[in-house]
Parts: sequence; structure tokens; C-alpha cells
Amino acid sequence: MTNSDSQTNIVAIIQARQNSKRLFEKCFKELSGKAVLTHIIERAQAIEGISHVIVATGDAKKNQDIIKLTEDSGATTFAGSESNVLERYYMASQLFPCDYIIRITGDNPFTDVDYASMAVQHAIESSADLSSITNIPLGTAVELIKREALNKCYHNANHTHHLEHVTPYIKENPQLFTISRKPVYIYNNIPDLRLTIDTEEDFQLASELYSALYTEQSFFSLHQIFNYLRLYPEMVHINSAIKQRPMTHFENG
Repeated sequence: MTNSDSQTNIVAIIQARQNSKRLFEKCFKELSGKAVLTHIIERAQAIEGISHVIVATGDAKKNQDIIKLTEDSGATTFAGSESNVLERYYMASQLFPCDYIIRITGDNPFTDVDYASMAVQHAIESSADLSSITNIPLGTAVELIKREALNKCYHNANHTHHLEHVTPYIKENPQLFTISRKPVYIYNNIPDLRLTIDTEEDFQLASELYSALYTEQSFFSLHQIFNYLRLYPEMVHINSAIKQRPMTHFENG
């Protein structure tokens, strides 16, 4: 992993836990012979500008398998609050000195390495408290949070959905933070495409795409996914009926 700006230190934190409720133990489900979480870790490790990859999980005993898988993948683990994910991010970010945290969730094995690397560069150039690349499908993008902004969230956020989803406090208080979104312009004739794993239908689509596109030599890109789905448009219908939960949703509390 290399940093495009040697003066800027960025760590990737992946949130994952064993007892996901909509699709139990989804991070261990296999895509092309590897666990979903392994694919996410490997993609995070390939993002340009990242100095460390941390998997932040809950401290319940049932998450021990996540800790082992993470260590086997060459990443660092942090076990913290089971329900307060914001606290988990804050505490995990204390493990390494950093200027920015790149937020990745444990249900996104389609995190696009090239666009994530672009997001890192955009965060450095914009110096925003929260930044991202937009106009790409759900499950392929990342968010970058400035260290000071994460600290402010941790000390001031008080609603349950703030604690579970990490960045809503920033989004709901634009007068307190700078937010920068950089749109990319790609040909996308599937505007509601879901490339995340939250349900069995999502996993079915992921399995189809990984079976068709995955190789050990490189990370298939979002553009390869679009090209494949143009050839096999019926695949899109596998999970098209699934509704994404709003950021105000919470499972705990």
C-alpha cells in the first residue's frame, strides 16, 4: 500500500460483525472460494494511499472468527462496542496515527479499488471533513472522514442512528462540517443497481458476478460489472425488489 501524498496518513476501517440480522453471518459466505470479508479486506489493501487496514468488530465472543479471518488476511483487528459502531471507529482510529479514515462496510465485496483510490485523492485535495465519489452504484463507493471530524462526531452525536451508521451526524449538520462529493460520469443504464450484500437475493447476484468475473490476478472493476450485466440484463432482477434502509434506521438500542 502506498500513499499518494507522503504527508497524509490514511487508514481504512471495515466494520463487520458476526450476527448480521437480515443475512446471518454474511461476512463468511463464500464468493469464488473466499469469504466475503476476505474479498473486502483484499480490495481495501489495494486502495492507493492506505497505510493500514483495520477490521472493527464487536467484542462479543461470537466475533472471534472475524478476528481470526482478519489476521489471516494480514489486516489489523479491533474489538469494541457491539452496537455503537461510531465508538468502534473512533477507538479503532486510535490504533494508528492518521489524518483520514476511509469507511468501508463488511457487506461490500464490490468496493471499487480505482474509484476508492480516486476518493482518497479527492479527500486530500478538498481537505473536506467528509468526502466521497458519487454517481456509482450502492456498495461500490467509500467515504473518507477527517480525523478531527470523527472525533467531533464521537463526542457530540447522541441519536441511535448516529452511533450505528457513523456519518449521519456530519450529514445532518452541514453548518458544522465541510462535505465534498465528486461525481464521476460513467455510462450506467441500471441506476438502481445494488452491489451490496444485505439479503439472500443480494448474495445470489454477488455469487453470479464473482463466478463470471473473479480472478486471482486482479480485482474486477465496476466497468467490467456493467459490461457483463449488459450481456445478461436478467441478472439485475435478482435483487431489484430489495429496498435499501434509510440512514435513520437502526437495529440496536
